[in-house]
Amino acid sequence: MTTDAAAPTAPRSLLDLTFAELEREFVASGTSPLHARSLWRALHHGLNHDLVSAEFLPPLRRWVAEQVGAGRRFFIETPEAATDLASADGLTRKFLLRLADGQTIETVLMGFKGRHTACLSTQAGCAMGCVFCATGQMGFVRHLRPGEIVAQVRHAQRALRAAGHAGLRNLVLMGMGEPLHNYDAVMTALEIITDRRGLNLAPSKITISTVGVVPGILRLAAEQRPYPLAVSLHGATELERAALVPVSQRWPLVELMAACRAYFAQTGRRIFFEWTLIAGTNDSPAHAERLAALLAGLAAHVNLIPLNPTGGFVGHATRPDAAKLFQQTLQVAGIPSTVRQRRGIDMAAGCGQLRAERAK
Repeated sequence: MTTDAAAPTAPRSLLDLTFAELEREFVASGTSPLHARSLWRALHHGLNHDLVSAEFLPPLRRWVAEQVGAGRRFFIETPEAATDLASADGLTRKFLLRLADGQTIETVLMGFKGRHTACLSTQAGCAMGCVFCATGQMGFVRHLRPGEIVAQVRHAQRALRAAGHAGLRNLVLMGMGEPLHNYDAVMTALEIITDRRGLNLAPSKITISTVGVVPGILRLAAEQRPYPLAVSLHGATELERAALVPVSQRWPLVELMAACRAYFAQTGRRIFFEWTLIAGTNDSPAHAERLAALLAGLAAHVNLIPLNPTGGFVGHATRPDAAKLFQQTLQVAGIPSTVRQRRGIDMAAGCGQLRAERAK
């Protein structure tokens, strides 16, 4: 038996919409698109959860009453903070956010002198399988929608406001998931986040981190996306990298570095390379020399990150003296680097660790 009745359209999150899409929704409903700016500002500047009580002009109040809410076309993404942890030093705060379908993701808020940075998730779980990463150990569940990424920024901004701080200055897409595996949703979310009429974060302050998804790197370059790029290496030979980053078998190191050189040639922008320092595995001066040779000729900066231990990996963080020697070896070779602070060790701040602990 067949029916001509159209299947009901699933409600959409208002946070999934770009400004242009929101304007088109007003036009389609017979309401002036001029009201889109007021609604956009309420969502992305005022960070409103409740639009019913907002001081809108009558046409916009009617649109909200007809279009937004239970059983209507749109809803507002409001993940519940299932867990909210603060580090002992008060500089790091980690949220385990529960999404509408029950999946949980992590968002980390980090305080530095004069600024705050949020680390966002782009997927529930991750398909890349990096052996030392708690998210990689749990496997892939699903992609996040743009609104679920935007909602993390709103949550972090509201937390900062409640604590009396200024807003976010930096974002890093280094939480759960591989951003370039969820390319279209991530780019839509960043279009929303950087829109000057709302959240208004500067594109130059938003870093996209990838484990080495070559097609995504080449697409970033071809589309001239304005966001800084960070590439996770962790090994400077095919054998060493494949032991830590299984996706290297899909996109070998030689292909990854060719993509990085193509990216630099097309954009002229410096690339950040992430290197997790694991004692006895990749932290010797010889490893540093191989890394320097690999990056020769690139505008590169290496972020050296002592390992955040996880239950599924037996490795340990390198000693401070070994990290210093590694950095000095890079410096001699003319490669700038920074040894990153280990943040939030006392509250499972490493990617995926809090979710993994709560799942137990």
